[in-house]
Amino acid sequence: MLKKSLFLIAASLLLSSCSSFFALINVSPSSRLKAVTYSNEAPNALYTFYYPDTTGNGFLSTLRSRYALDSVVQGAVDDKARILRIMDWTSSRWSHNGSNTPSQSDALTILAEAQEGKQFRCVEYGIVATAALNSLGMKARTLGLKTRDVEKVRFGAGHVVSEVYVPALEKWVFIDPQFNLMPTLDGVPLDGVEFQAALYNKDARLVIATNEGNLTREEAAPYLNWIGKYLFYYDVLFDQATLESDEFKANNGMTKLTLVPVGCKEPRVFQRRSKIDYSYYTHSLNDFYRKPQ
Repeated sequence: MLKKSLFLIAASLLLSSCSSFFALINVSPSSRLKAVTYSNEAPNALYTFYYPDTTGNGFLSTLRSRYALDSVVQGAVDDKARILRIMDWTSSRWSHNGSNTPSQSDALTILAEAQEGKQFRCVEYGIVATAALNSLGMKARTLGLKTRDVEKVRFGAGHVVSEVYVPALEKWVFIDPQFNLMPTLDGVPLDGVEFQAALYNKDARLVIATNEGNLTREEAAPYLNWIGKYLFYYDVLFDQATLESDEFKANNGMTKLTLVPVGCKEPRVFQRRSKIDYSYYTHSLNDFYRKPQ
């Protein structure tokens, strides 16, 4: 599986050498990283997050039993090991197709259609990994990533991953289930903001973990060179509890919260054409990375 992961990384990033030219003409995103900061303001009481009942939810129980997820994580010694197992399992369900979508955007539909031979986007890897982790009692969420030039470029301005809360670490953990990778520092998994800081600072302690072991610096380099540009704007649904519908609970009409670096513009358009009129914006890590209830 590790060799397969490395092949997928190389294949998916094959065109990255052309990105500098296309960035100049605002076709694809710039890969240049910037130093960013966020605030530690107190959480805004306006924002309410909703997470599923991980033990009594019928949808999650069906997912857990139908795909024998207890067997997937059997023998895992801690949450980090369980997360790596689920990430590895999710990554293996189908091969990536950046233009194909399922008939419904829920984990059971995605997995059933994948078994029929269909292939899906990063979005669907995030949805499935999040639901699978939730089904095993972990609080997880699908995390949207956007480049700093999201409003200007024509394509490639977004990516989707997952984050899962680990109580023992008292923090959120970033995973990329499409590529089957987890960033760590001194063995401790990172959240998305920490991952960006480690990349920008070229921290030699940054290691990419997989279920089969850590990647070497050479093996990890293509992914690290590619993912950095997406670690600028982060967004999540307030409602992670609705699993079989696109009708999500909102806070005063807004369905998402977007984390924006201090001093940076709030993105209002995605790739020149799609309005972003569904999100609140915050600079506060205490808003975006609050402990799930």
